[in-house]
Amino acid sequence: MSTTAFISKQIEKLPPGQVFSYSTFLKEPDQREATIKALNRMVEAGKLSKLAKGRYYKAEHTVFGKLGPDLYQVVKDLLEDGGKVTGYLTGYSIYNKLGLTTQVSNTIQIGKNDVRSKLKRDRYTISFVRQKNEITTEHIPLLQILDAIRYIREIPDVPVLSSIVRLNTIVNDLSDSDQKKMAALLLKYPAATRALAGAMFEQAGKDALAKKLHQTLNPVTKYKMPGISSIIPNAENWYFK
Repeated sequence: MSTTAFISKQIEKLPPGQVFSYSTFLKEPDQREATIKALNRMVEAGKLSKLAKGRYYKAEHTVFGKLGPDLYQVVKDLLEDGGKVTGYLTGYSIYNKLGLTTQVSNTIQIGKNDVRSKLKRDRYTISFVRQKNEITTEHIPLLQILDAIRYIREIPDVPVLSSIVRLNTIVNDLSDSDQKKMAALLLKYPAATRALAGAMFEQAGKDALAKKLHQTLNPVTKYKMPGISSIIPNAENWYFK
């Protein structure tokens, strides 16, 4: 069986939108060039779509046109390494998921322990945010919420106070176990993030967690957030003004 015939048969088994590289079909190292050429010929023939150099997918065709892969597939190789989680989606796509904004962005933000320069893939710009905590599947939902608190001023098309209301509800609705985990993760976030999350914990009656966070703050440092006391009455105790 020729390389092209072998690859075509394997691609038929893949679901639409799944992103893959030439190495997915590489049986022998000396077949690398032949594999890449076969995939590129399939792109030229319209049988495959190319996301970026070395990254391909089988597009789904609908009455509305050709559908590309979802965000996770676009950046999956940047989120996993050998089956181990090394990064997570954060920023604009998560603001939408958390109900903080309806805006959809062409920028994909990824949290990683080691960041790198921005890159382009198809219509997307991919940027990176440094995460000091260990990144695990269990931590990711909490890190996404904490990133939203940290970058609350950057949430598009929504007043900061409205974002605080929504995030306050999200934090209050977490289980006791998740709130404890979040408080531990907060220790590696900037002081302003610890202060805002701590005020939310205190308002929710989580006094023990709030006290630990409060002890990490410098009382001399003040955080400007006009109007926050109308939403979180205890905000002044957390050095907001």
